[in-house]
Amino acid sequence: MSNEGPYKAYSGCALCYHSCGVEVTIEDGKAIKVEGQKGHPLNDGKLCPKGQAMIEHLYHPDRLKYPLKRVNGEFVRVSWEEAMSEIAGKLDRLRNEYGPAALAFFCGSIGVENLEMISLTHRFKAAFGSPNFFSVESICYRMRIRARQITFGKYPVEEMDSKLYLLWGHNPAASDFPLSLAMEENLKKGSKVIVIDPRRIPIADRAEIYTPIRPGTDGALALAMMNVIINEDLYDKKFIDEWTYGFDKLVPHVQQYTPEWAEKITGVKADVTRKIARMFATTKGASIFHGTCTQDQCANGSQNDRALSILQVLTGNINVPGGWVISPRLRLNDVSLPFQGKPLGADEYPLFYELWGRTSPYAVMNMVPESVPGKLRAFIVAGGNPLVTMPDSNALREAFEKLDLVVVYEQFLTETARYADYVLPALNQLEFWGLAYNYNVCHCLPYLMLRPALLPPYYECRSIRDVYTDLANRLGFGDKFAWEKDEDVVKYELQPCALTFDDLMAKPGGALYQEKDYTLRQGSFATPTGKIEIYSQAFADVGHDPLPTYLEPSKSPQGRRWAELGEKYPLVLATGTRDFYFNGGMLHNIKSLQVWSPYPKAELGPQTAKKYSVANGDDVIVETDRGFVKMKASVDARVMEGVVLVPHGWPEEGNCNRLTDCNAREPIMGYPEWKGLLCSIRKA
Repeated sequence: MSNEGPYKAYSGCALCYHSCGVEVTIEDGKAIKVEGQKGHPLNDGKLCPKGQAMIEHLYHPDRLKYPLKRVNGEFVRVSWEEAMSEIAGKLDRLRNEYGPAALAFFCGSIGVENLEMISLTHRFKAAFGSPNFFSVESICYRMRIRARQITFGKYPVEEMDSKLYLLWGHNPAASDFPLSLAMEENLKKGSKVIVIDPRRIPIADRAEIYTPIRPGTDGALALAMMNVIINEDLYDKKFIDEWTYGFDKLVPHVQQYTPEWAEKITGVKADVTRKIARMFATTKGASIFHGTCTQDQCANGSQNDRALSILQVLTGNINVPGGWVISPRLRLNDVSLPFQGKPLGADEYPLFYELWGRTSPYAVMNMVPESVPGKLRAFIVAGGNPLVTMPDSNALREAFEKLDLVVVYEQFLTETARYADYVLPALNQLEFWGLAYNYNVCHCLPYLMLRPALLPPYYECRSIRDVYTDLANRLGFGDKFAWEKDEDVVKYELQPCALTFDDLMAKPGGALYQEKDYTLRQGSFATPTGKIEIYSQAFADVGHDPLPTYLEPSKSPQGRRWAELGEKYPLVLATGTRDFYFNGGMLHNIKSLQVWSPYPKAELGPQTAKKYSVANGDDVIVETDRGFVKMKASVDARVMEGVVLVPHGWPEEGNCNRLTDCNAREPIMGYPEWKGLLCSIRKA
């Protein structure tokens, strides 16, 4: 590429999972401006504040420039040769003394954010001989994918252009920029909105129906809606008869779950439940948009996801415009390798690991603290900050202190990197080759584009391929990393795809790569019955209810530990509220974003605040039986009374995972209970 400029180049933003298109202006080898890519089906020239801060992130003064080694508790600069030689030597000794499974991997960037990072980490893990790969899959989205696979055999996605948006614990204005753009356009055309959320999010003011709900109780409401839809004969009989298995078992099952029963649990009035069910069931082209992990991170998570899937099925809103759609999938070569052994948690949570003989390569993060040092002795962390973003930071930090070796590949000295023995400086998204794609655009038409290396490496930063290749050569399996350049990995990924590397080079703005097809036919549902499985034999086979049920959070006003904890911790806590200006633990060091969101906020209603002598703007302590955080109180009548909402991803004393418990787990897939906990609040 020419260094004469300025000139524009295209890429996909990797600062969240959406992968919006960007136009980057480059001059003399430096990025000087970033704009939204005009015509891109996700963002059409617009960028959220995170994307607008891309250059500030790229050239941040705290960005790591050189490899670092911990010496006597302090980090010192070392050469790549010294770092890699010592890391390889320690990994070799670890493998010989404890076996390869003692080495664990954590990767924070997944899917469209950094497909190559996760794939190459899987490849190195398998080549080394370890089955233990941890990621956000243990807390976020994998449960939803698995529940939909169990129900449909595949993973249907929500179309952004819907007739009725049922926002269930989902606030697109804060966490789903492309969906918020699509909603604005479609509301002008007559689309409707229903909002179910313990906080009256801004778009709820334009909704047909809004109701607050006690955090962690979504499954009870979903079951009550099924009761209404079935008993009022609102379900799509033709669709049910033709495409589903087990409806006859569901009918008697849901009779116990009346709206009045659910009201006592959720706080949602019975008549409101009926109104929501009727409106949803009578709208063709309606879609449930649940939070990325809102319904997963509670005691009833897997059954919640199953229940929401079945609601979508009962109304016949599968493979119709505006509903959930089984979209054509991109065919790519898998960069990872088969691995030996089972990852941590496979025996305890078999459905997280295996479905119908198909296995997943993910381990259960909640089990890390109890497994160090007995099963795990070392971690390689690539592009993630688990000591902030994963459950029970207190327990996880203690576990990391016991490890023999921690290696972190990162752009900044994160909280996790501060516990590392070696920190390796990572390339930025504009400095390495990758693929950007998204399935959920323009009526679910899949979109694919190159994410080229537009800039030279920053100081001594290296790509993840370069790091793993170097280590693989030193550890005796360099043949598994034969790619000479980063773009060779992308070419390999694209080999089975209809769009080649050369095609995408000729279309730097990306391309739609499959035609949309709503037709259902034999084989559409890759389940054992060939139909949508309302009744799940897969659940029954591992000892769980084959039809959706409700399980109360273990730590809640109606939970099994209320007598023990309720007096000291009388309020309901939900962690994980999203901030428009950050992505989890990322970007909190960006000054232009700090101006808009300078501190973490504990949100609560005015009556709750009055009861505990808290005023808006006060420094407050939020405490659970696991720890405490310090935040600013945000007193707002839009928040459900008796509830405290705290954000995810803030560092240090604002880290909400000081409040969470790795032993409070969803029983089917081992997810953390982050919704519906018990807490107290007081002035700091």
